[in-house]
Amino acid sequence: MVKQLVLLIFFSIFAFGDQIEIQADNFYADENTGKSTLSGNVTIKQGSDILSSDKVIIYMDKNRKPLRYEAINNAKFSLNLKGKLYNGSGDKFVYNVNQDTYEINGNAFIHEINTDKKLYGEKIVVDRKNNVYRVQSKDKKPARLVFDVEQQ
Repeated sequence: MVKQLVLLIFFSIFAFGDQIEIQADNFYADENTGKSTLSGNVTIKQGSDILSSDKVIIYMDKNRKPLRYEAINNAKFSLNLKGKLYNGSGDKFVYNVNQDTYEINGNAFIHEINTDKKLYGEKIVVDRKNNVYRVQSKDKKPARLVFDVEQQ
């Protein structure tokens, strides 16, 4: 509990808008490089958005403002983007704060809950600023989009 409280206080200074709450078994911060590494049952919450993974690396600028989050191993997320709820997973999840992009690499999967649309690929990139989605595949495996067609 003390470890969780320390992490909550430490990362609450980074939040602009919604408060960020982080829980992890282990925490290591290097203020010289601006890199923090969290491992073991990592969960990050900001508003209704949730990211969980075995390991998360947070890169910060000199003012301690987060620049990029990298969730490695067993990355799972639940995000609310423009009023739509998405769940997903992948081998690696990267959120670039300044570009407002999400990148899921390796066994990438996104499920839009409201419409039941599903995206599968080796790499999925969501550009929130430009409202653009890119799905890439490799090794001749196709990217897949699954959705229901409404009958009239």
